[in-house]
Amino acid sequence: MKCSKITQFILGLIAVAAVNLPTGAQACAACFGRSDSRLAQGMNMGILVLLFFIVSMLAMISMFFVFLGRRASQQPLPGHPDQTATAPNDLHN
Repeated sequence: MKCSKITQFILGLIAVAAVNLPTGAQACAACFGRSDSRLAQGMNMGILVLLFFIVSMLAMISMFFVFLGRRASQQPLPGHPDQTATAPNDLHN
């Protein structure tokens, strides 16, 4: 695949610009190890908030399935001889 000279020049210019970026633009405070900065504290609080919402949603979904399981266990099975209703003749005696 042949690239034109203009395309090669533009790609070379982008590569040179990417290599010469200031170091502050390459990573945040957490990646540099400054865990006491306000940026790192804000990022940690954001992670905790997102984790809270994920855990609460998973808990609600699991509680729904526990509710369904308990409700299903209380219902009699259709046609099962141990849990059928009493016959109408037994009520009159």
